[in-house]
Amino acid sequence: MRDAPSALSRRSWQPAISVVVPAHDEAAGLPLFHQRLTGALNGIDNWEVVYIDDGSTDATLAAIESLRRIDDRVALVCLSRNFGKEVAITAGLDHAAGDAVVVIDADLQDPPEVIPELIAQWRAGFDMVYAKRRGRAGDSWLKRGTAHGFYRLMQRMGDLKLPEDTGDFRLMSRRVVDAVRQLREQHRFMKGLFAWVGYPTTYVTYDRQPRCAGVSKWSYWKLWNLALEGITSFTVMPLKLATYVGLGVALLSVIYAAQVIVKTLIIGNPVAGYPSLMTVVLFLGGIQLMFLGVIGEYLGRVFNETKQRPLYLVERYIPSAVKVSV
Repeated sequence: MRDAPSALSRRSWQPAISVVVPAHDEAAGLPLFHQRLTGALNGIDNWEVVYIDDGSTDATLAAIESLRRIDDRVALVCLSRNFGKEVAITAGLDHAAGDAVVVIDADLQDPPEVIPELIAQWRAGFDMVYAKRRGRAGDSWLKRGTAHGFYRLMQRMGDLKLPEDTGDFRLMSRRVVDAVRQLREQHRFMKGLFAWVGYPTTYVTYDRQPRCAGVSKWSYWKLWNLALEGITSFTVMPLKLATYVGLGVALLSVIYAAQVIVKTLIIGNPVAGYPSLMTVVLFLGGIQLMFLGVIGEYLGRVFNETKQRPLYLVERYIPSAVKVSV
């Protein structure tokens, strides 16, 4: 097992709460997000926020540096390039020093005002407190429908029980964060990793809001690829499905062969039509190619894991300067 980099071990002091915020091209909304985050945590002492600049091409880095100059609770993790949101969250968890860690997006679709409710449940004894969406304002009916279908599919495909209508917005205790940090696989589906580690879990509900600025970085193509990551990372059901489909096609072939034999014995053997022959050939060829692709997806993941590359590289890290009262 590959451990998290030793250089990212916890500091000699620990804030009570760390808020991890991955950001990619979120410059327009960061000042408002930080303002609302500060207001939401106004009654909580000793907290920090860890912003991860995931290879942004706009002024996101400058916006975080500006926040850092006026608020010493801000920590900056600047990655060397864009590694994707799942890896950016991992980098944030590696650098967060809090006894509890909150993961939240910077676009204000997940309101920071919910964080005190998460903290209250953590203090009540739960290690994992996730935020469950009551509604998804601003999302199209297609996005809501596909998300609904994906969560239900994951519930039924394997042993992992992925919470329905739940994103990355959640609070984790220190022992959950340390457990997640041990999972260094290259193909990362963080919602699945959070669910896999277990520990006492509960949830709070909230209404998801429209974005405060900018546009979503998640196209339908990226969402499709993320869904594939989730399915292939936590279940081998597609491989089992290939076996079942193969057995079904073989059974149909036996039935069809028996029909041909009986028909030949009774009325002779007329020449079969070309269209029906091509239909069967193309159908079987398509099934074979589709499941070769499924096998290739799993094989590609094995290949990527064997290279054992680091998940990310840090271009710059500036820790927060939380003052601990004694």
